[in-house]
Amino acid sequence: MKTISLISGIALILLGLLCTPLLFGVTGQSVLEEVQKRYENTNDIEASFLQEYIGKVMKRPQRGEGKVFFKKKGMMRWDYRIPNQQLISNGLTLWYYQPEENQVFVSDVSKVIKEKTPLAFLAGEGDLSRDFKLLNFNESVSQKEENFVLELAPKEPDAVLSKLTLTVDKKTYYVVQADVFDGLGNVTRTRFIDIKTNVGFPNSFFHFTIPPGAEVLKMQEPSPPPGKGVQSK
Repeated sequence: MKTISLISGIALILLGLLCTPLLFGVTGQSVLEEVQKRYENTNDIEASFLQEYIGKVMKRPQRGEGKVFFKKKGMMRWDYRIPNQQLISNGLTLWYYQPEENQVFVSDVSKVIKEKTPLAFLAGEGDLSRDFKLLNFNESVSQKEENFVLELAPKEPDAVLSKLTLTVDKKTYYVVQADVFDGLGNVTRTRFIDIKTNVGFPNSFFHFTIPPGAEVLKMQEPSPPPGKGVQSK
């Protein structure tokens, strides 16, 4: 009787292991595809954000916060409260404005924010499955939230980007945190809060008018992650 019970128990365990993927169908690749699909079917996004730039040789991380907006065809707008700055793209031109310096850095979007930019898919550009390979996949559970965590690396060698970690809300499949690692081990961590979708922003919302008297400079390539400074050539 004990032998029969033991065999039955093992059979149930094996059956459970075999059936789990069929019942839930959750794999890293399926989550990656669902995230891509969700953003492709979203016209625009609004969120508050908290950001940290954690440098290898820095004693303290640089922090930023504000509101961010994305719209298909490469449009985005980062309105920082801390520090006081803006990064705006209308899909053709990118403006980086520093009010306290009265400077505006300007660039052609195609030269700065390419398809394979880590967060390009948020603005309707790029393809996660095409551009990145899945390194690791796990689940993160806390008292307040349940998330999937995807660790990705670019399929083609990239001097600026070595790894991208996306924390994805299990219920909505929207990204709630993105960690961008560069080749030196520095990390730009962006946390998205109070995400709203399909608000209906007009294209004009993603246009920047250069203030009278502001110094206009050409932006270097490639663009730094939002939150880091840029320099003129």
